[in-house]
Amino acid sequence: MKLGLKRDEVRIVEYTPGWQEEFNRVRKELVEYTNMDEHRIQHIGSTAIRGMAAKPIIDLVVGVDDLGQVDKPLLKNFNEAGFLRLKVERPEEIVLAKFTDDTYEEKTHFIHLVEYQKELWNNLIFFRDYLNSNETARKEYLDIKREYLKNSSTGVSEYTNFKEAFVRSIFEKRRS
Repeated sequence: MKLGLKRDEVRIVEYTPGWQEEFNRVRKELVEYTNMDEHRIQHIGSTAIRGMAAKPIIDLVVGVDDLGQVDKPLLKNFNEAGFLRLKVERPEEIVLAKFTDDTYEEKTHFIHLVEYQKELWNNLIFFRDYLNSNETARKEYLDIKREYLKNSSTGVSEYTNFKEAFVRSIFEKRRS
């Protein structure tokens, strides 16, 4: 199993159970470096959805009590585990990434640092669980991804925006 995408590259590969094994390995490593509770580190994104073709990047959501109180020692611990904070500005989220090497050209893992059991955490976990339990939704999501890739293999932001309506529709199911 090879992980990684270059800057702005978009491609998906067939599902592999190796993604779950890699998540388990990284979670164990993060627990060692940060002393966080293991249940606050969850596998999300398409690599966490059984049978789903996905970008070859492992996404993790890590829950903290207060995002405004994330301190330099915690970020240093993530850094020691190989994760660097990105200059990505997202509301209610700090994004970190792991790279294949020190050229920082190819990302293999993302950490989405969010407030534990708050809106974004709950939405991300619900999305994963909903798609894992709903074959129709899985197929629809995969069709949307493949539709985007018919026209482009670049544009991570555009790819994300292309899927946005579907993702929001699943989030809405959690609220109803």
